[in-house]
Amino acid sequence: MCIRDRDEGAMRETVADTISFRENRDQLIDERNRADLLVSGVLSYDPEKPFIFTSPAFWIFFLLVLAGYSMVYRKRFLRNLYLLLASIFFYYKAGGVFLSLLIIVTLIDYTCGLLIYRSDKKIIKKSFLLLSIISNLGILAYFKYTGFFVHVINKVFGTDLQVYDFLASFSNVHFGTGFNISNIILPVGISFFTFQSLSYIFDTYRGKVHAVTNVVDFGFYVSFFPQLVAGPIVRASEFIPQLYHEFTLSKREFSHALFLILKGLIKKMVISDFIAVNFVDRVFDIPALYSGFENLMAIYGYGLQIYCDFSGYTDIAIGLALILGFRLPLNFNSPYKAAGVSDFWRRWHISLSRWLKDYLYIPLGGNRKGTFRTGFNLFITMLLGGLWHGAAFRFILWGALHGGALILEKILNSFFPGKKEKSLAARFFSVFLTFNFITFCWIFFRASDMDTSMLMIRMITENFSPGSYGAVLAAYRGVFMLIATGYLIHFLPERIKEAYRGLFIRIPLAVQFTVIIGAGILLYAMRTAGVLPFIYFRF
Repeated sequence: MCIRDRDEGAMRETVADTISFRENRDQLIDERNRADLLVSGVLSYDPEKPFIFTSPAFWIFFLLVLAGYSMVYRKRFLRNLYLLLASIFFYYKAGGVFLSLLIIVTLIDYTCGLLIYRSDKKIIKKSFLLLSIISNLGILAYFKYTGFFVHVINKVFGTDLQVYDFLASFSNVHFGTGFNISNIILPVGISFFTFQSLSYIFDTYRGKVHAVTNVVDFGFYVSFFPQLVAGPIVRASEFIPQLYHEFTLSKREFSHALFLILKGLIKKMVISDFIAVNFVDRVFDIPALYSGFENLMAIYGYGLQIYCDFSGYTDIAIGLALILGFRLPLNFNSPYKAAGVSDFWRRWHISLSRWLKDYLYIPLGGNRKGTFRTGFNLFITMLLGGLWHGAAFRFILWGALHGGALILEKILNSFFPGKKEKSLAARFFSVFLTFNFITFCWIFFRASDMDTSMLMIRMITENFSPGSYGAVLAAYRGVFMLIATGYLIHFLPERIKEAYRGLFIRIPLAVQFTVIIGAGILLYAMRTAGVLPFIYFRF
């Protein structure tokens, strides 16, 4: 009996040990699989999970970058190499296989810049300048405009041409992706990094900057991750000298950087995303379901949305760059306070405005060849500026409207030169007129096509009044209050904005971080269901 009990006990222990072993093995396998999934998620590109400033993954990435940066920032070459590698990883996470295009643009323009700088013959300089222009604009045109031009050709000539995405096909064959090769995918940020790289070539050709002799330094200039995919478009003359400066960052600059990042996140997540998801996108998607009043409010809402979205991105980019010791130029300066369309373009997307002026408008002749030619140059510049934003007739019309307004403004200024300083009433009228013109133009910028644009205009002019203003205001009370608050803050006098910026900078760091934590809770509470990419990512 005792022997049998001992045998049964031994058997039970053996079974228990076996079960425990299997459970431990299964647990180890599960942990290993989770670790593999985590590593795979960190290292792989997932187009369904945008790697942008508003995603938690980006801030984990940035903190890790800062940790490594703390060990190399004193040595210039190691610093630039480290940030180049971080930027390459960032673009891979944001754009996947399109990283190859960034590398191609970098290598071509690095080589062309060196050969332009080292050559004594004008014809050779011009040849490599032309090679850079053709390669950059060729890549940009293929990915951004092929579908548009094929559509136009098919429409005009009744042909049935089809687009073919060679890069997507290559990726499908060699990397096992599943891209649709009959629809050319627009690489994220392609308009920005091609224009930035081209500015270096133009300035090298003109003798404004020395050629960068180290490919690491040049690659870092082209791919610096804070402003890589949505600007500002940084001039070589402004950024490249910083590559060879020692790292400097004062306490005041660090606090200013924190303020910019916080302000940018609030603009994007609290204002832009909220009014987009809860009102603007709904109306623009199906404008016929809404009254003219609601359509008009959606247009005003989009004016605030795109400003907060785009300027929010550049605020964050400038702040991140400053923490890393690099100074990026201002890209927005209260644009809706503009007292004219030309003034608007001195305040809106300043880096693009300067690029178009210096590398397109002035080479076309600027204002040096008479009144008619000046108007023609302005119109062509704005037309191409519209086309830069997107391959569609509505973007061309948007650019044409701005070009026409600039010409009209010049004509009126020539007939009524007046005084530089306007009265308060005259300035108010100018700002009001400019703001409403800019807002009207946003219809064509945002609507999905020309038919939708015209439908919204008809709804406003022919079916303005809703059944009950009270019901509409009550239904969208939170959205309308946020739009009003956003515009109110935008139109605040600069001295008030400087006062609260200065207050944040002066308070102790511990208090600043307390404010940031509080803002983080607000951002979490206001977050949308999914991460919304920045609007200018598609340009």
